[in-house]
Amino acid sequence: MELHNEFEVAASQQAVWEYLLDVERMAPCMPGAELTEVVDDHTWKGKVTVKVGPVSMAFVGTVVMQERDDAAKRVLLKADGRDQRGKGAAAATVAAHVDSAGTGTKVSMDTDLTITGAAAQYARGGMIQDISGRLTKEFASCLESNIAAQASVATAGGEPAAAAPTQAAAPVKGFRLGLWAFWRATVRFFKGLFGRRES
Repeated sequence: MELHNEFEVAASQQAVWEYLLDVERMAPCMPGAELTEVVDDHTWKGKVTVKVGPVSMAFVGTVVMQERDDAAKRVLLKADGRDQRGKGAAAATVAAHVDSAGTGTKVSMDTDLTITGAAAQYARGGMIQDISGRLTKEFASCLESNIAAQASVATAGGEPAAAAPTQAAAPVKGFRLGLWAFWRATVRFFKGLFGRRES
């Protein structure tokens, strides 16, 4: 399954690029994610907890930075994870690009995602795309807040920028996310239905 997400952040291109590459600061902005080990400067281990409706899964896996182009501000990541209770597995290749956009910065992410097991049922009806879009918005909001806090501390002087307080993304899970994704799928169905009738 191929997914495309993009968002804009009111910060400089360089600031966003550096923040995205700092996995220890960036990971808390990913809803449900927890960094468990820094293997080296291009390999990390972590845990991602996902709950949609009645299905709850905790994926444990590894993320590897396969390519990094600082001049073009592009990075290619490969992630593999498996649910701790054997409910499924997921593998993804993520190509991210940071580019200037007016006075801010645009981050584009193209993901090639493969899901097996219980989670695969949510690939039908566009639910994965809807959930991905929702999580991207939460991630972007957290990222922007933390970069702004870091810039504020650096401008004020005194403590180093790294000491700026960081905000963690609020969990996006449970019954509300299931209902939200279901509602989006329903709206899309009726739009398609009426669209076919009009044509």
